[in-house]
Amino acid sequence: MSFGRDSVSIIGAGPTGSLLAILLQRHGVRATLYDSRPDPRESGGQSGRSINLALADRGIHALQMAGVFGAVESLLVPMRGRFVHQRDGAGSLQPYGQRPGEVIYSISRQRLNSALLDVALRLPGVAAKFEHRLEDVDFEARIAHIRDLRHGPVIDVPMQPLLAADGAGSVVRRRMAAQRLIEASESDLEHGYKELSVPAGPRGSHRMEREALHIWPRGGYMLIALPNDDGSFTATLFLPAQGPVSFASLTSPAAIERFLSLNFPDVRALMPDCVAEFQRNPTGFLGTVYAGPWHTRGTAALIGDAAHAIVPFHGQGMNCCFEDCVEFHACMTRNSSWESVFADFYAARKPNTDAIAAMALENYLEMRERVADPKFQLQQALALELERRFPQRFIPRYSMVMFHHEIPYQAALQRGSIQSHLLAELTTGAAALADVDYERAGREIASRLAPIHDLSSVMKL
Repeated sequence: MSFGRDSVSIIGAGPTGSLLAILLQRHGVRATLYDSRPDPRESGGQSGRSINLALADRGIHALQMAGVFGAVESLLVPMRGRFVHQRDGAGSLQPYGQRPGEVIYSISRQRLNSALLDVALRLPGVAAKFEHRLEDVDFEARIAHIRDLRHGPVIDVPMQPLLAADGAGSVVRRRMAAQRLIEASESDLEHGYKELSVPAGPRGSHRMEREALHIWPRGGYMLIALPNDDGSFTATLFLPAQGPVSFASLTSPAAIERFLSLNFPDVRALMPDCVAEFQRNPTGFLGTVYAGPWHTRGTAALIGDAAHAIVPFHGQGMNCCFEDCVEFHACMTRNSSWESVFADFYAARKPNTDAIAAMALENYLEMRERVADPKFQLQQALALELERRFPQRFIPRYSMVMFHHEIPYQAALQRGSIQSHLLAELTTGAAALADVDYERAGREIASRLAPIHDLSSVMKL
């Protein structure tokens, strides 16, 4: 079967849907994107909701493969490490890696989305219909019912097939689950988030270290800030939804002011409008989506957050979704029907998306608490030292996830577990790197970890 005569409907014109349309067009497939929101190139995006994203190696690889990285490269602000702010005002930069290219990038969601849409909609056979909301899906009749929000009528769109890139709250996934076509669950985190901002300094200068992701770890909660290219920072407060210190307890301007000034005094001084922003911006909620399978016959399939939304604490949500698009493209190359494409895609990606979901949850504890722990800092420093000494066998788990798209998430999780135990053993009784027994480290690494260059060995450990 050739896919060249097919017309695919994609629900969701965000970054995932846009990149997917670009890659589908390579197969000669016509694609129409439907999105309930206005065109982000005209509306400027949604205030107060996830307006910065982290782009790392996996996402960059996908954009390069699709030939669109050049369209977004100028929008990127590099982040070379975590700048950890202690309660007493002290701060330090913890590098993400040790090679020049081992950085992650901050990018505006709206500007990224707009750039990808510009590329996609210039391609023959790709179209977009904004302010068109999916209302319902008839899987038996293979019809999607979509309402034109500007003009009112519901239009019937044939599913030839339908690809759902409609995010964590996917209507398509929920309809599939309601009709028992798939199993799906949404596991909510007991923490929510709220966007705040640090305005630019004089003449567009950054008032904190520019090339860093800033973290204020406070145990049960944390504040982070990502740099923007205009000199500002987008800050996000992660806080329990309920409890003595929670979004539910911070209801008055005085309570909000007291909380921010007590816990984040250094950055509070740089956020003149934070109390008003706290009251004005919506509280977002976080969770993980588990589903399976991601398709129903050859009629419809889920991709990206619609299939496997994760919490944002590893900076991999968008990168994982973009990696989905690359794998979907590969599945189309090696299969001859939509049904076989969907089944192959699910089999290839499900173990890896489960793995990054687990690692993202683990990373929340690391970011809000462990980054300030001297023992953790020693183990992180040791991980980089072991990578320097034994580069063929030891790569820190964080680096495997962020800087090595050729290493599957599942392998990173498995190897990372072995390495975590090894780091704990090697730092027992150690106060500094000089106290580590590196001869023992070399023996243990050789016996426990297969060479990294052989990816079949990576998967087999």
